[in-house]
Amino acid sequence: MFKNKISKSAFIILFSTVLAINIGCSSDDDSSTQAVELTVNGTVLFDDGDDFFGDVDGDFTGNGGSGERTFLWQNSLNTADYNADITSSSNGVFVMEVKDADGNVVLNKTLRGGVEPDSFSGVTESGTSGIWSVTITLSSFNGDGSFSLSEGD
Repeated sequence: MFKNKISKSAFIILFSTVLAINIGCSSDDDSSTQAVELTVNGTVLFDDGDDFFGDVDGDFTGNGGSGERTFLWQNSLNTADYNADITSSSNGVFVMEVKDADGNVVLNKTLRGGVEPDSFSGVTESGTSGIWSVTITLSSFNGDGSFSLSEGD
């Protein structure tokens, strides 16, 4: 019985040591991890559903990763002015989709990395004023960029 307790204790100590070594050796700075980050008006978006009022200024970066974020935006008019610009020397895709308060798509634009054009701007189609949704999608995106939205005319 005494031998059994020693073996059990030795196993727990060995397991804990191996676990600690594995956790301690993991790297938070692993450059092979592909990721994207989206910031709107200075707020990093981790989940969908953040809401914004007034002008929207967004930035994004990626190192080959993919991601999609949707946020809500109050637009008291029927159109919105938009602008987007990317800096990407390789493949990758940036998509901006805007839906009006009724859920109708009023803008769906795409920019591809490594090719021209690397920007777009204009006025959305006319939609219903109220809470609009904005979805930004980055696919295999390597680079950075920015976008903006403001109430239209």
